[in-house]
Amino acid sequence: MSEAGEHVVVVGAGHGGGSVVAFLRQFGWKGPITLIGDEPIPPYHRPPLSKAWLKGEADSTSLALRPPIFYADRAIALRLSCRVAAVDRATQRVTLDTGEALAYDRLILALGSRPRKLALPGSDLPGILELRSAADADRLKAALGPGRRLAIIGGGYIGLEVAASARALGAEAIVIEREERVLARVAGADLSAFFESYHRRQGVVFDLAAQVAGFDGDAGGVTGVRLAGGRVIPCDAVLVGIGGVANDELARAAGLDCGNGIVVDAAARSSDPQIYAIGDCTNRPLPLYQRHGRLESVPSALEQAKQAAADLCGRAPPAPEVPWFWSDQYDLKLQIAGLPFDAVSTVRRGDPESGGFAVFHLDADARVQSVEAINAAAEFMAGKSLIASRKPVDRDRLADRGVSIKDVAA
Repeated sequence: MSEAGEHVVVVGAGHGGGSVVAFLRQFGWKGPITLIGDEPIPPYHRPPLSKAWLKGEADSTSLALRPPIFYADRAIALRLSCRVAAVDRATQRVTLDTGEALAYDRLILALGSRPRKLALPGSDLPGILELRSAADADRLKAALGPGRRLAIIGGGYIGLEVAASARALGAEAIVIEREERVLARVAGADLSAFFESYHRRQGVVFDLAAQVAGFDGDAGGVTGVRLAGGRVIPCDAVLVGIGGVANDELARAAGLDCGNGIVVDAAARSSDPQIYAIGDCTNRPLPLYQRHGRLESVPSALEQAKQAAADLCGRAPPAPEVPWFWSDQYDLKLQIAGLPFDAVSTVRRGDPESGGFAVFHLDADARVQSVEAINAAAEFMAGKSLIASRKPVDRDRLADRGVSIKDVAA
């Protein structure tokens, strides 16, 4: 346990930063805490931005991670609408973009990630959008509606979620993906085929194996996406959703070890013992898979917030978690547990035509490495348990819905 007067400064007021300050107080941290964020609002839920927020089913109150009074009641100082320009490890100070310097005893970097850019002709035209913040979501929301045509570059989860929301708002949606299937980098072929088919039935158009060469437009904004070969896809707006880049520049400039994110250990400690890092900006241990990796997910940020707060407060570390993710599209709830490292085969449980099924990814020893579950919460939970236990499974029993999934996982 650190001394009661020690000051923790958290840089980044996203889900990770907003959670770690809460865990610090919950775990008994007595010293001052300052949370610095570059947006004008306190920490909020980002996943609804591509879904409920776009469709007008969420407001700023429901989006807030915690009510504003939470921070005042727990003596957590909020410094919003400001950025940290530099970290001086020798003097243990952060310098804000205003020129003000703030001393820290322990520093937590929760810097998140940013959307990957397309450096192509016309990419600076008005109407070419990204989705990371509430302000981004408001700009995208204004571009949608009946009679509008949205081109979405990238057939990952964000792209598909926005396509579903655009259709719900009466806009046309065309998804442009450079790979031959959607979700190619994040899901198995069965899941890709299912989602593409479902979206097509809702009126979404797909242009697969397509390479974007640039954008057409005029003073009023973008009017089309130009593909390699010259074909132009007309549109009123474009969403670029081609993945994220770790915001690790501040850490690099401070001399911390980085490589596809800020390198941290199982307690979220960086190469400087006074500095921790959590969330999308980190390259973190994945102990179940004996690897390091960078995960962009709310559950990962929450786990690392617990790890850092527990370490700072002298508590036992949390048990290694099974990574998990989710995506809501139309009436479909996708839940993914684990990562398909070293998987050599799959087992499908249930029928995609019924709208509820799961795909289990197994390694050579018949151990579940990951599970992708569509409207199949029981399979998702059982899959998490099986991944954590590392027990081999009987493939035939796993595939047979006549056998209780609880019995399979027992």
